[in-house]
Amino acid sequence: MPRTLFSALALTTALAGTALAQEGEYLDYPETATVDQVDTYQTPDGTEEVADPYRWLEDSVRTNPDVAAWVAAQNEVTNAYLETLPGRAAIEDRLTELWNYERFDTPEEDGGRYFYSRNDGLQNQSVYYVQDGLDGDPRALIDPNAWTEDGTQALAGTSPSPDGSMVAYLVADGGSDWRTIHVIDVETGEVMDDRIEWAKFTGVSWAADGAGFYYSRYPAPDEGSEFTSLNMNQAVYFHTVGTPQSDDVMVMSDPDNPELGWGATVSEDGDFLVLTSWTGTDGNGTYVLSLTEPNAQPVEIFEGFGNNHTYVTNVGSRFLFQTDLDAPNGRIVEVDVLNPDDRSDVIAEGETPIQSASAVGNHLIVERLEDAKAAVSVYDLDGNLVRNVDLPGIGSVGGFGGHLDSPETFYTFSSFNRPATIYRYDVESGESAVFREPDLNFDPEDYVVEQVFFESSGDAQVPMFIVRHRSVEATGVQPTLLYGYGGFGIAQLPTFDVRRLQWMEMGGVFALVNLRGGSEYGRAWHDAGRLQNKQNVFDDFINAAEELIDLGWTTPDNLAIEGRSNGGLLIGAVVNQRPDLFAAGLPTVGVMDMLRFNQFTAGRFWVDDYGSPQDPEMFEILRAYSPYHNVAEGEDYPALLILTADTDDRVVPGHSFKYAAALQAAETGPAPTVIRIETRAGHGAGTPVSKLIEETADKWAFIAFHTGLDLSGGLPQLGE
Repeated sequence: MPRTLFSALALTTALAGTALAQEGEYLDYPETATVDQVDTYQTPDGTEEVADPYRWLEDSVRTNPDVAAWVAAQNEVTNAYLETLPGRAAIEDRLTELWNYERFDTPEEDGGRYFYSRNDGLQNQSVYYVQDGLDGDPRALIDPNAWTEDGTQALAGTSPSPDGSMVAYLVADGGSDWRTIHVIDVETGEVMDDRIEWAKFTGVSWAADGAGFYYSRYPAPDEGSEFTSLNMNQAVYFHTVGTPQSDDVMVMSDPDNPELGWGATVSEDGDFLVLTSWTGTDGNGTYVLSLTEPNAQPVEIFEGFGNNHTYVTNVGSRFLFQTDLDAPNGRIVEVDVLNPDDRSDVIAEGETPIQSASAVGNHLIVERLEDAKAAVSVYDLDGNLVRNVDLPGIGSVGGFGGHLDSPETFYTFSSFNRPATIYRYDVESGESAVFREPDLNFDPEDYVVEQVFFESSGDAQVPMFIVRHRSVEATGVQPTLLYGYGGFGIAQLPTFDVRRLQWMEMGGVFALVNLRGGSEYGRAWHDAGRLQNKQNVFDDFINAAEELIDLGWTTPDNLAIEGRSNGGLLIGAVVNQRPDLFAAGLPTVGVMDMLRFNQFTAGRFWVDDYGSPQDPEMFEILRAYSPYHNVAEGEDYPALLILTADTDDRVVPGHSFKYAAALQAAETGPAPTVIRIETRAGHGAGTPVSKLIEETADKWAFIAFHTGLDLSGGLPQLGE
């Protein structure tokens, strides 16, 4: 039964019958126009021509009315379908209840003041607070909820001045990666006149005297190309508080190498500026510039882009860096910047990878991963082990920030069944005390967290967490959601997400697999899942699905899969390779066109993980798994709800638009392929709570229906 096509540009849609949510029914999708676009790529044996019939969908919704019309038509079909799904309204109501708990971020102390974010539960954006001393009365300093009615402007970063008198803060609008920097007077709450535009991929690092700060920005893009054009010629600037942006002083740039990105951090003592350069997402050069010597030139500490290096602290010219140079699991190395060749290990490489390191209270605090679970140790500045931090169980930690002379630090601990609890840690004594913990409207003990290992391609042993309500058993047909990422050296850890909790509360099983391509086992694990090894990531995910089936949890008819960004690519690739293995998929803000990804915004940085389609050897690899180019015509596909946003300038929405159009035009069986396109939203960061709840209700209703989780009689009440 072929699908009937209708004109998107005329905004006409037709739906297949009145009972949309019926297995075996086809949706009539809006028609998507095609163009005669063919590109020629170099291969090891010559050239290959590749058609790109939906190239026009790469244009921005904001500038091309035809793309805007297509988006409106697709959303009309999608929304009409989602509204018919059983349980959707009940999911939204219950998720609103679960989300309504008080949340805090770890405090930061500067000048005797403590700064932190707090959300009372359902605020679209968290509010930034300050208090004088640990026992001071908190007061709201920055409230993003007052900026817009829909909550789509977000506080995207904060940096208090060393004396705590000012805070530089970054604002994101509509989910974009672009940032505007402002400064607020802490005492009066007055927003100062400072306004810095076109900042992106940057922090803010204050000079020791608080006169100004360092940041990174790009030249202003051409009008109309703000959300699609390549980001080139980033430079580091110094801004003096109280002066216009036009007076900012350029500190570091390299016009001869416009692809270089730059970042800057003022050293612990304020005497140096640590500069980092990069061309992609893996590896950076590192330089140190004296801020006290006139006409000083940057001293190169680590050259090239083959390894990763992070500044930890310094005492005078003695600098400590975390690096994976000659140490795939990482080490802490000491470098004398007066003689950069004079370097030695402070903490040598160990059997488990270092995730992060900080210097607080004249100690080093080092987080490692042990089989994708957090472990934290404290050392003196010479690298001698002082103690291990006693954590509450299987989970993840965050925080451990502070200053070299601070007596305290704060950290969070969370797990799949436990929201973040904040602890205050006395560095000298090693005592941890609960500083803030949320009041919950569920019992964490109702949920079971387990870890299993399975064999994948190349004899790799891959870990996977399986989480469920205690009353749920392995029936063989349990609706299950499998999540993965597998890229860019980003580890997937056991953290709390109230959305996943609701899926489990309804009776679903949740599984998170630690695919190669992450950093769970150090640089070697990352390298095993990138470039020519990318297929290992897809193999791991497919084998994880089969492991869940072999363990008696689920079947292909009851298994849903989800991934975001690089994980959206993952979902698109494995659905093409094994459409028989899954019942439903949620590819979200995915990289779907592997031959064009490096033509937009920050996509060129991803060549480190994917390789370049302009490289003949890598072209063949990318072409072989690119989701957009490998839709399996004539195969029955799982139900797919593709998710993206109109202001995503990280992974531009054209990826998902083209992928959806290709699937809808193909014969992929009766299961629906619909695309949900959020407005005034981006890649995910800063999305208002209200939008997250609505999106999750759509997702869970969709996969519940297609995995056999019956919500027609309301939400299940497990354990009662």
